[in-house]
Amino acid sequence: MATTAERMKALRSRRRADGLREVRIVVPDARTVITRRRIAEQVARLEPSAEKAALDWIEEVSEFDAAG
Repeated sequence: MATTAERMKALRSRRRADGLREVRIVVPDARTVITRRRIAEQVARLEPSAEKAALDWIEEVSEFDAAG
């Protein structure tokens, strides 16, 4: 039986042959206290009028997409 490393290498080769590329994304862990605190601080600094404008735009675009 093939080792885990050999199976992963074969999987990546098959994906490359199919024109796919593996991408790894590293993001902050929202389960940690420090990350949750940092998010809360950033949310507290948001400007309500700017956020309303952004949400209004998202609503317009989503309605446009639904009609299409």
